[in-house]
Amino acid sequence: YGFFVVYSLRVNLSVAMVDMLNNTHQSSANHSGSVCPAHANPPRPKHNHTASVYDWDSETQGWILGSFFYGYILTQIPGGYLAGRFGPKWLMGFGILGTVIFTLLTPVAADLGASYLIAVRVLEGIGEGVTFPAMYTMWAAWAPPLERSRLLTISYIGAQLGTVISLPLSGEICFYLDWTYVFYVFGAVGLVWFILWALLVFDSPNTHPRISERERLYITTSLKNELSTSAGHIPWRAIVTSVPLWAIVVAHFSYNWTFYTLLTLLPTYMSDILGFSIQQNGMLSALPYMGCAVFAVLSGQIADYLRETCQYRTVAVRKSFSIVGMIGPAVFLVAAGYIGCNYTLAVTFLTISSSLGGVSASGFNINHLDIAPSYAGILLGITNTFATIPGMVGPVIARALTINNTIEEWQTVFYIAAAINLFGASFYTVFGRGTVQPWAKNN
Repeated sequence: YGFFVVYSLRVNLSVAMVDMLNNTHQSSANHSGSVCPAHANPPRPKHNHTASVYDWDSETQGWILGSFFYGYILTQIPGGYLAGRFGPKWLMGFGILGTVIFTLLTPVAADLGASYLIAVRVLEGIGEGVTFPAMYTMWAAWAPPLERSRLLTISYIGAQLGTVISLPLSGEICFYLDWTYVFYVFGAVGLVWFILWALLVFDSPNTHPRISERERLYITTSLKNELSTSAGHIPWRAIVTSVPLWAIVVAHFSYNWTFYTLLTLLPTYMSDILGFSIQQNGMLSALPYMGCAVFAVLSGQIADYLRETCQYRTVAVRKSFSIVGMIGPAVFLVAAGYIGCNYTLAVTFLTISSSLGGVSASGFNINHLDIAPSYAGILLGITNTFATIPGMVGPVIARALTINNTIEEWQTVFYIAAAINLFGASFYTVFGRGTVQPWAKNN
């Protein structure tokens, strides 16, 4: 539920943005302002659409959509440290509570001006940056080693669901109410989460008042022989100079370039180029992420099957899954830019592109646990810091390139993403490793 809140608060702006812009000044060229002929839109319910609209140019939009990640990047590495110091419960609780409060303030900030909105989004990012490191710390205390992958993937499904549900829901809310309610509704959902979290969740089995003695002993004994990161020093120098780690960083960076560019700009593309209404927009923008979630879960099952039953080397599995999960999306992304106004194919290609991306979840994405299980949280913080940069730069560059909203301009955006993906896949294939690195073993 927490991850659901985190992701729904992150993506709802992408859909609301389509409705926050003043589209009247484009309508002289053709009736919809989109490149392709617009779809027959159901008439909008005409009750008091009183929400303000704004005249932001495409560059400003890029900054507003990217600003979240400027906050998010700041708390990645500190998040892991703070979770160890203060315990993950309140760190994650207050981190998301902060995001919720700023989400509720979004309409006020937008009225004050674009710079206020950007500031609010940066603060939301700071709050959300701690969630992943905090969650890793939490599972380290709660998850028996053999159940770890399963428990982690189950909690991550919340993140995928947050995207898949909040995109269409935001579209419907914009359609029937107005864009301000997108922020109020999801903010309320987040407040409910915080109350439940505060009452039901505890840092470790030993501090939980309502746990059965049997379960408590089962969890604590299973974790007794685990490599502990808190004891002893952290080999920073070895970590920073580790080539397999940099291979993950490069792969993660290039994969996220495609992922974040799509995540933040897909609704804009659906509206400006393909001419879908806000109601259809959310539904169709969610399809790629449904595919991504399904493929990620499937790939996890297949990858472990190949490693256990078929005895394939871990590194071979990680690399082949990364190649499929990075070159596949690149090919279909470029193809999507070349089919003009064939709506069905455009949506299909974007969906296939994103779905294949899910395969990489079993590629470079879990590689941290292969090369240094005892420092996985720290490695995640490092790769996530670099992998957030595309979220900061990608949308800004993409919007700067698509000032006139022509199909050619969007092709350039897709080409850049594809090229970065190809580079990342080749780099990882050459330098990636699948075994525990010497510096991560307890000497």
